[in-house]
Amino acid sequence: MEKQVAPIAFLSPYGGYGQKTPKLIEEAYEAGLPCKNHLLAAARRATQINAGYTDAAAYKWAADILTPELNPGEAWSDAFLARLDALPAAERQPWPALVAYARTAIAGKPSAKWLKEGQKHLDAVGAETFRRVLSEALPLLSRPRTFPLREDSHYTGNPNLLIDEFNAQSLKGLLWLAPLAGADAALARAVAGVVDSALKKVAGVGPRAPKVANAAVYALSQMESDAALSALARLSSTVTFKGTLKEVQKGLNAVAERLNTSPEDLLELGVPTLGMGSVGERLEQWGDVEVRLTVDASGAKLTFSKGGKPLKSVPASVKKDFADDLKELKAAQKEAEKAVAALSQRLDSLMISGKTWRGDVWQERYLNHSLAGTVARRLIWRIDGVPALWHEGHLLPLSPCGGGALRSNGEGVVPDSEISLWHPLGEPVDDVLAWRDRLEELNIRQPFKQAWREVYLLTDAERRTETYSNRFAGHVLKQHQFNQLAALRGWRNRLRLMVDDSYPPATRDLPEYGLRAEYWIEGVGDSYGTDTTESGSYLRVRTDQLRFYPIDAPENSAHAGGGGYEMWLPNGAAPVNPLPLEQVPPLVLSEIMRDVDLFVGVASVGNDPTWQDGGPQGRFRDYWQGYSFGELSETAKTRAEYLARLIPRLKIKDRLTLDGRFLKVRGDRRTYKIHLGSSNILMEPNDQYLCIIPDSKGASGPDMNFDGDRVLSLILSKAFLLAADTEITDPVILGQLRR
Repeated sequence: MEKQVAPIAFLSPYGGYGQKTPKLIEEAYEAGLPCKNHLLAAARRATQINAGYTDAAAYKWAADILTPELNPGEAWSDAFLARLDALPAAERQPWPALVAYARTAIAGKPSAKWLKEGQKHLDAVGAETFRRVLSEALPLLSRPRTFPLREDSHYTGNPNLLIDEFNAQSLKGLLWLAPLAGADAALARAVAGVVDSALKKVAGVGPRAPKVANAAVYALSQMESDAALSALARLSSTVTFKGTLKEVQKGLNAVAERLNTSPEDLLELGVPTLGMGSVGERLEQWGDVEVRLTVDASGAKLTFSKGGKPLKSVPASVKKDFADDLKELKAAQKEAEKAVAALSQRLDSLMISGKTWRGDVWQERYLNHSLAGTVARRLIWRIDGVPALWHEGHLLPLSPCGGGALRSNGEGVVPDSEISLWHPLGEPVDDVLAWRDRLEELNIRQPFKQAWREVYLLTDAERRTETYSNRFAGHVLKQHQFNQLAALRGWRNRLRLMVDDSYPPATRDLPEYGLRAEYWIEGVGDSYGTDTTESGSYLRVRTDQLRFYPIDAPENSAHAGGGGYEMWLPNGAAPVNPLPLEQVPPLVLSEIMRDVDLFVGVASVGNDPTWQDGGPQGRFRDYWQGYSFGELSETAKTRAEYLARLIPRLKIKDRLTLDGRFLKVRGDRRTYKIHLGSSNILMEPNDQYLCIIPDSKGASGPDMNFDGDRVLSLILSKAFLLAADTEITDPVILGQLRR
């Protein structure tokens, strides 16, 4: 049967109700929506709220006439209602009043009075039942609607990707009530998932439901459970939406105060153990089946065995007799992957900080921690000044003879030892190369670039300009991609609109150094619709200088479309000069340069294989050509060094050679040159351009010993494709090869 589509007008918080309402109700009822009375109630509620009556009384009025408690048509609300309807009549009876009360959650956060009244409703339905219903329904929030809505306007976003306004208001209050139901790992995980789902971006709207995300963060901050703390710690590294990130930080501060510790320590204490008895392993015996959860460089895996023999799938006996245990272990598997990714990102961000740990704290929170140890044991650490790497139960220095306080068996870490992350900056080149060799010999895949980390030293040109760097000036970046990358790396940035307004540069605060980095950018173009999105934000920005200021110096600002940055000062205040680059700590300079190189390397329009014609009106043809096949950045140079080591281990090694800026691939039809910076391709003998567009999942190549270099994966994927060019079947690629 063909799926019906509901008219949107009566369910949308916007637009035509009035005289159309009865007709729309009839249309929807005839289309197959389940409850005519519910549709009428929804229409009344929409009309009331649309008229502006959005106070607590109006929501309660809407709740009083609404049956059932939530609008159906969303996977999570359908599941919620189904679980309520499965309850015995006596248990079902108090739920309408609870959900009606939840819809009165219209403030920024709940008051003590609101929570006190909410506790009465919660007691009526039962905390255990409340936890069970929410734990089963909330994970479905990210799923598509079960009953699609008809789109009425492309300016307000696709309603099928948004959360129903009425349901969102109800959900906000339910989340406020969640901590009152007691600590529960399943509920904490479900609430954490709400944050991720509610912050998914919808074209023309942005995050689909920030208020719901903020309510979920509040709930996590009030839950006294390890799972909730773990979720907050993870979200502090993964959330990029500024409003919600601010709430996450507030939540961490509140928990830290409650536990009498610092927010920094809390992030480390928040890494979960997930029931693992040793580093990276949890073993369960379910009847005659042995179940093992393992976490390593390749991810989190569940394996099953019986009598010592591996099983290919989950045995029927486990599904039947241990269904709840299996569900919990699968949840732990997912949480492990998220926690490891967040921890890796946080440690990567600490490479700039010079942070140190006491030996006993480091061993407890990192080296011997059942989950954090899976990351820590793949990194190089400096122990009382001696670099060392964990292997087979020992911390091994690069040279047993030069281990200093650290002997070759790894002994020498004492409670007051000073531990820090090793950084290649300032290390002898031979030592850096030796560490790369050691990692390769031991087949250790690092969680992020450490031994292969790019190092950026001050250039003669930057010494001449003194207070600014033009190393990454003059690039054209996709603004939204740049904005997302900047947020992930801890930078503050505002999307520039094509309006008569001023904007500060992209900035990163470095409080441990008392510094602030500024990367100057401006919007590109003047044609609304061609150079902007429908909402008016520039599609592209052009980059300029990189500067450093004291952290408390006034920010510069410039018009959205350019015209030069100026420092706006209070009356009579003297301008604050940027710091000479030679006075910036070398580690800070290198890491900030690395960030900016990442922004350019990923977000540049020069990486887009479809831009051979130079984009709109061909305006960027020269830039695209120069970037796509020009000089290599530090990241691309490091990529070339890694490829030199990797090529001999590849099946197609006889078809590959490194040639300056290119990886040359010998196919049977042609010989190809893949640029090591952009991954764009030229074909010999006449350097004809070959356009290959990666699929939506992204290209993948052989495993690397670090994560995060998408361009390298693209290069390897294209190399494997072109080395077997007689097997290519894509008509678009074949058409280019035959020219």
